[in-house]
Amino acid sequence: MRPSYPLKVGLFGIGLEAYWPQFKGLKRRLLGYLRLVEQRLQRPGVELVSLGLVDTPEKALAAGHQFRQADVDVLFLYVTTYALSSTVLPVVQRARVPVIILNLQPGDALDYAWFNQLGDRTRMTGEWLAWCSACPVPEMANVFKRAGIRFHQITGRLTGDPAVERELEEWLEAARVAHILAHNRVGLMGHYYGGMLDIASDLTTHCACFGNHFEHLEVDELSALRRSVTARQIQRRVAEFHQHFDIEPDCPPAELERAARTSVALDQLVARHRLGALAYYYMGSGNPENEDAISSIILGNSLLTARGVPVAGEYEVKNVQAMKIMDAFGAGGSFTEYYAVDYRDDVVLMGHDGPGHIAIAEGKTRVRPLRVYHGKVGRGLSVEMSVRHGPVTLLSVVEDGAGRLKFLIAEGESVAGPILEIGNTNSRYRFSLGARRFMEAWNAHGPAHHCAVGVGHLASKLEKLGRLLDLEVAKVC
Repeated sequence: MRPSYPLKVGLFGIGLEAYWPQFKGLKRRLLGYLRLVEQRLQRPGVELVSLGLVDTPEKALAAGHQFRQADVDVLFLYVTTYALSSTVLPVVQRARVPVIILNLQPGDALDYAWFNQLGDRTRMTGEWLAWCSACPVPEMANVFKRAGIRFHQITGRLTGDPAVERELEEWLEAARVAHILAHNRVGLMGHYYGGMLDIASDLTTHCACFGNHFEHLEVDELSALRRSVTARQIQRRVAEFHQHFDIEPDCPPAELERAARTSVALDQLVARHRLGALAYYYMGSGNPENEDAISSIILGNSLLTARGVPVAGEYEVKNVQAMKIMDAFGAGGSFTEYYAVDYRDDVVLMGHDGPGHIAIAEGKTRVRPLRVYHGKVGRGLSVEMSVRHGPVTLLSVVEDGAGRLKFLIAEGESVAGPILEIGNTNSRYRFSLGARRFMEAWNAHGPAHHCAVGVGHLASKLEKLGRLLDLEVAKVC
């Protein structure tokens, strides 16, 4: 059985111990605020590790050890009032995870007239201290910068602030996706498509950045698994094809059965190696069994992609990472590239041969027979789909000339209109820059010619994920 590693979120509030005997009720009040933050961070799939108020250097050191022992993935630092940086730095240094500063005051503004009529200066100071969450944030920022600690901020009201709620949700989503990537096992089957120099990538860099594992697979293993698939399994999978796809009448039954055999074997391969994603390419020339497996792989890969195991053709490692990211955000993540431009409608036509993310299709995905796979060996069944009409996001994981990875993002819209009915994925995308400027802006970052497309506008979440992973993020629109 696969081990379970839940997302662990750390939370602590900061304050100053010297205040508690001076200002009656202040600590109790701040602990109440901290409980509100706890409630906002609690959700299914998140294990919250909350250590209360840290108000001395000694407690800070102990909290750092506790967070480290708890194996937290991300740390939320709630600034309740003024606190010394010496009571914060030890926590963050020892936890060694991304930290998000919550600069959240109790409301819109103090009631100045009420406040100034209190009369008791001590009481007034205590009231002010309950509102001064912004006060120590520059001190924390200064010390974190000098200590080489990356930090992020959410600023606003403790309650009733939609911007704060949205930011909290997006940071938690980004942390969840980073956690998924760090525990992902990516299968690599075959080899690069010869001559595509842009898709070659450094696997060690990917492991260092995302934390995933790469499992190198032999196509021969898939071929061997195909031999043991039973007639009953093939019949069930063909029935599943009819459930998920719109099978064109000219699809030969023998081709459906061939694709079903490979699909069942693929599921077994994925389960055997506990894969969360797969990049593949293989000619199979000279080995009929391997060629038979690879030329009948598209429908099975489409089903896997729709089930959260994205499959990228042409051994596109960078793009299978992008597809996994988009799928982890619940947006799909279909393999795509430029096809052509419709300058009359000012849209870019994009798609790809091979598998598609049928869960984000506009309508039911069609299955068509192809007599030839262009630029590849064999023939068989292929899928034709358009991405669901509405807002979309493109994501490319780019490897630059220095070997560093970065995110390239564009938000646009999938629009209705004529497509190329050639048995491949096909969509029409409109961008705020216009087709010409979009392509020039996108290309200027030097991405590989493939990218992942998902439904919805996700730039804000992707930017947060990039910051958690310490990656440069470029957004063209």
